[in-house]
Amino acid sequence: MTRFSLLDLVPVVEGGTVAQSLANAADLARHAETLGFQRYWVAEHHGMRGIASAATAVVIAHIAAATSRIRVGAGGIMLPNHAPLVIAEQFGTLDALFPGRIDLGLGRAPGSDQRVARAMRRTLETDPNAFPQDVMELQSYFADDGRTGIAATPGAGANVPLWILGSSTFGAQLAAALGLPYAFASHFAPDALDAALAIYRRDFRPSAQLDRPYAMAGFNVFAAETDAEAELLASSQQQSFVALRTGNPRQLPPPVEGYRAGLGVQGASILDHVLQCSAVGSPATVARQTAAFIERTGVDEVMVASAIYDHDARKRSLAITAEVMSGLTVPA
Repeated sequence: MTRFSLLDLVPVVEGGTVAQSLANAADLARHAETLGFQRYWVAEHHGMRGIASAATAVVIAHIAAATSRIRVGAGGIMLPNHAPLVIAEQFGTLDALFPGRIDLGLGRAPGSDQRVARAMRRTLETDPNAFPQDVMELQSYFADDGRTGIAATPGAGANVPLWILGSSTFGAQLAAALGLPYAFASHFAPDALDAALAIYRRDFRPSAQLDRPYAMAGFNVFAAETDAEAELLASSQQQSFVALRTGNPRQLPPPVEGYRAGLGVQGASILDHVLQCSAVGSPATVARQTAAFIERTGVDEVMVASAIYDHDARKRSLAITAEVMSGLTVPA
């Protein structure tokens, strides 16, 4: 059976608060744990009113403390925003608090626009093009191999599996060269999915962490009892994507009946492109669309993404997703 996991951006809904979003995240993680999800990841974004996971390591600690078995991690940490030593210390601390349960996915995007990036002081000495070197420096801190001349405390000797994240072939090449698992952000940037997976599998070199390629891909799932109900739930994320892509990011809005049908050509084109890798519908519809995605990609793991306005509806969607995934017979 293909493994399945959950990516949560800890959405702040219109009319809601960050405190409520964080409480919902803990509740959702407990729910995902009971449903058999493999891992629960949160992602680093900055300057966005609708996303409450900016302090990613802190949120991971909150989620891990609320659960007992599920792996918890970053999907991901945008490494050019940080000194590798600081990330080694943060995730070394998390590993000490929650041994054997912490993942660290690494990306090279800013997780913000350029104005917010400058506010984070990324332009002082950081260079996104140094991402491969930063990843290897981080590996050195965890391995405590003396190459940096600095012992990360906490961090040295920590058991924190690294993942490379990406939405282009660059990340696939790096993950293959370093022998690390690879996660592709096809839930919002699907264009290079097939090419990236092919490059990763072709060029993979075994490492101390991984002896064969292991690929994950993001996939939006909005599941409900009927296709119509699922389409309604999906309209909240659709509105958010259109707002973001047109330069007007917002908190997660309530669903709107017939939203997609009422969009103009530009909005419909945005959604048709960005949400290519999605399953929206009843259990039967979601099963069919998910099976087609797994058969197409051959991924080892599906990272489910779904921003749903109503918390209980989101939990129900996850329950349907878990039932569907458990019943699929498509080989990974």
